[in-house]
Amino acid sequence: MSSMEDRVLNGVRAWKPFRLLVVGDFMLDQALAGDAERLSPDAPVPVLAVRDPLATTDTAGGAGNVAVFAAALGGVVECVGVVGDDSEGRLLRAALERGKCSTSGLMVDSTRPTTTKRSLIGRAQHRHPQKMFRIDVESKEPLSVEVQARLMDAISARLPSCDVVCIEDYTKGVCTTGLCAKLIELCRAKSIPVLVDPAAIADYARYRGATAITPNRSEAEKATGTIVDPSRVVDASKELAGALMKALDLEAAIITLDKYGAILEVKGSDPVHLPTVVRQVYDVTGAGDMVLAVLAGAIANGMGWIESVTLANIAAGMEVEIFGVRAFSIAEIQAQVFRLAYATKGKTRSRADLLIEIAAHRAAGRTIVLTNGCFDVLHAGHVSYLREAKSLGDILVVGLNCDAQVRSLKGNDRPIYCETDRAELLGELMSVDYITIFAEPTATELLRVVRPDVYVKGGDYKSKEITESSVVKELGIKLSIVAQRPGLSTTSVVDRVRAQFATGANVPTA
Repeated sequence: MSSMEDRVLNGVRAWKPFRLLVVGDFMLDQALAGDAERLSPDAPVPVLAVRDPLATTDTAGGAGNVAVFAAALGGVVECVGVVGDDSEGRLLRAALERGKCSTSGLMVDSTRPTTTKRSLIGRAQHRHPQKMFRIDVESKEPLSVEVQARLMDAISARLPSCDVVCIEDYTKGVCTTGLCAKLIELCRAKSIPVLVDPAAIADYARYRGATAITPNRSEAEKATGTIVDPSRVVDASKELAGALMKALDLEAAIITLDKYGAILEVKGSDPVHLPTVVRQVYDVTGAGDMVLAVLAGAIANGMGWIESVTLANIAAGMEVEIFGVRAFSIAEIQAQVFRLAYATKGKTRSRADLLIEIAAHRAAGRTIVLTNGCFDVLHAGHVSYLREAKSLGDILVVGLNCDAQVRSLKGNDRPIYCETDRAELLGELMSVDYITIFAEPTATELLRVVRPDVYVKGGDYKSKEITESSVVKELGIKLSIVAQRPGLSTTSVVDRVRAQFATGANVPTA
């Protein structure tokens, strides 16, 4: 594992709640879904057959995505922007509040509608849903001086309690040059980082003095008046980052490059290319918003720029694999980081890392099964037992007795294999998802921290004989006793092998 991977892992292990102010263009995203299986007889257009007329979904979009994503990451999020005096504005507030964001900083401007994106979603032949058409209701007029003043008052009142500020600009009139300049000036005076997801505009002067900016490649091309040669995307994008750094007095410039990852330039350092994991891209909606939200959380948590952008790349990759947008919890992103980091390292986890990954599985509704044992000299009985244990849930965790405890239980001539080797052998079984080595005499403490849905013991135990039965009952864990295959135990296998060697006979292979 590289030192950079270690630093990212340490960053997500130590992740703590943070306080974020999101300023920008908040929108209501509405989606109406149905089946699109035929063309209209009076025009060459598909017909959307809506089975449930009340099936419209209302979610926060634009800056609202950043806010909701950040809240799912553990952020305490304040929203500052505008809504119209209309039903859409009320629906947007409700969507943000469902996402655990504060909406007291959203000002009502009766001269404009709430920015609303209405999408028609069709599914053909019961396949994946696809966006067919979108209707935009919006105003792009700059806010009045009076409304800008109200927004600045809201910002000033909230800044003292913020760790990071995000500006999310979609050119819907909120992020005027004057408002951005005042906000950045206030933040610089208070040493509060300002992260900007810029609009697709030709002049980025309004963002001058921000801490960091996160355009995608096409946005950076437009802002710098440069067209990148497709044959040298990475190197040319480094030049774009340098141009933005120089023009805007930034601490960092991050240019996202889709499948190529991202370019990061930090003041005083050469630009670096941070590749990403290749993904099956389904829908890029929300990827940029996820990058900004994760960057905000990472910077607030004291992670370095390289580690923060690497983590943002991972989270954005998760976002593009789904249709529409979804706020991933910090537990889910932590678990993805661990999966990638441990992809070639096996299934053994420290207790702390195990709990992070289990939290993500539990949040996804998966049933957790725990069993424990020495598993010294793995044999067919073990394989059968673990296979049946896995069938009782979705995720099987094996608590493995450490070498000292095996000696205490089995005698000084055991274990045959050390704990590292035993864990590696168990990790090759498809039924086993995680292994954690524990040093306690019983699995009581492991049960208390993992809190599985099901605890499995072998069939040679009676319920009343199980040492952990009291804690199982106390925690409301289901106890399952799995029958073992007769005649198969490590002790019998070891005794048979020793007897064969003692007599000089051949050891049977079956």
